Amino acid sequence: MKAVILAGGEATRLRPLSCNTAKLMVPVLNHPLLENLINYLKRNDITDIIIALGQQVEQIQGYFGDGSKYGVRIVYSVEHFPMGTAGAVKNAERLLGEPFMVFNGDIFTDIDLTAMMDLHCQKKACVSIALTPVEDPTIYGVVETDAGNRVKLFVEKPSRDEVTTNMINAGIYILEPEILNYIPPKVFFTFERNVFPAALERGQAIYGYPSEAYWIDIGTPEKYLRLNHDLLQRYVGNKRVKFEGESAVHPQAQIEGAAIIGDGCFIGKNSIIRGPAVIGSGCQIEEGAIVEGAVLWQNCKVGKGAKLKNCVVASNCYIGEESEVLDGCVLGDNVRIERGNKLSQGIRIWPDKSIEPDAISF
Repeated sequence: MKAVILAGGEATRLRPLSCNTAKLMVPVLNHPLLENLINYLKRNDITDIIIALGQQVEQIQGYFGDGSKYGVRIVYSVEHFPMGTAGAVKNAERLLGEPFMVFNGDIFTDIDLTAMMDLHCQKKACVSIALTPVEDPTIYGVVETDAGNRVKLFVEKPSRDEVTTNMINAGIYILEPEILNYIPPKVFFTFERNVFPAALERGQAIYGYPSEAYWIDIGTPEKYLRLNHDLLQRYVGNKRVKFEGESAVHPQAQIEGAAIIGDGCFIGKNSIIRGPAVIGSGCQIEEGAIVEGAVLWQNCKVGKGAKLKNCVVASNCYIGEESEVLDGCVLGDNVRIERGNKLSQGIRIWPDKSIEPDAISF
């Protein structure tokens, strides 16, 4: 079975992290999100992958190529204007034939795809939709099903008084090729608002596959940070520290798991790294600095006595001596925070900005 990965969106909610980096290239535990997704598909015996792209095509193609390095076959379908979730799949129709899967490119999950495929075949479904429970379904698409999991109703981003279930569309579909007939060519069209409601109205067999497996939409920096924390605790362990390659760690530095340290890092005297934390390759943590619950991308420098806590710092950033970047702050690429600044309250700083000494203190 082939899988189509939808990556044509502009990832505006993820900015400033996505200003220079394609959504599928955003690092999760120091590896691109797409690499994690490819490994997930391989574990479910899916190795034929179509990536539907809009922007930053060269970035993804240049890194993953034809997929042979990862034991899969990747082909690319490029849209030259925003086409929506369904329009992007229609654009790749020439590459499809048998029943296929579709994945939203901004989710991370371990839903059992084999069991979902078994249910699809058992029910002789035209469409199968993975469903997952969430606390607040009003920001997603709610899917109502009967006792046999056949879909009765779709409600996209319902108001509070419209919510009848907490099971939402998890962004994973199994589709029979005939569903493509519901999608006009070369227009913006979505599964959620256009295709599925129309197919349901015409009596097509649409089934939900409910799952309690791990699932998260990483559309925002807050959820991106939570994903890294969750995966560190699940796959690295609360007390473990994983080194990816060789790094220089001072004997008087403290590293408390769960943490991942990329290749070629320097961890200075009396510095503290307290997990869950991710340190990308080539980072320097100077004497007395504290990094707690933070995710750093590549080639960042954290100056003497600086403090980072529960924040995300993109590549090539500089955090000056005695500065603080605290809860919920997000720095884009190439940001310089000069000496003595204190950032909190979820401040976001776009790439290539420089904050002068003592310019911010709140």
